[in-house]
Amino acid sequence: MSNSKKMPYFFNTETHESTWEPPAGLSKEDVANLPGAEYLKGGAPPPGDQVRASHLLVKHSGSRRPSSWKEANITRSKEEAIEILKGFQAEIAGSPEKFAELATANSDCSSHAKGGDLGFFGRGQMQRPFEEATYGLEPGTMSDVVETDSGVHLILRTA
Repeated sequence: MSNSKKMPYFFNTETHESTWEPPAGLSKEDVANLPGAEYLKGGAPPPGDQVRASHLLVKHSGSRRPSSWKEANITRSKEEAIEILKGFQAEIAGSPEKFAELATANSDCSSHAKGGDLGFFGRGQMQRPFEEATYGLEPGTMSDVVETDSGVHLILRTA
């Protein structure tokens, strides 16, 4: 497991090279028999059934608290907030680096200072729609627009 990304990786003991992708020439069965294979997609959940995620929050006038670190009085509609997120979604195009960059500059959450990283959390710690969306993602994948009382989010599950 990578200590920084909390994701499994492959390490070649002969060449001392590591990669996120399974080595060429290995079948699914070969990969399933490697040490640590339980951490791969579909494997064991993180210890304590916790997940780690980053998010990009766009608040709107109907949000529970329609203000943020960058805007004292948020007046945009929910529909406008969703359109903003869809623009970010297209710009991210699967890149975790772009996600963090956009979250840092645009998220209405204080987690913007950490690229949107919320750290590890377990069930019952987040609003239900956020929790369900996060637990429904595989590590390394991003949600579609998720609505909560806080606003609308894009969620990137990181572990």
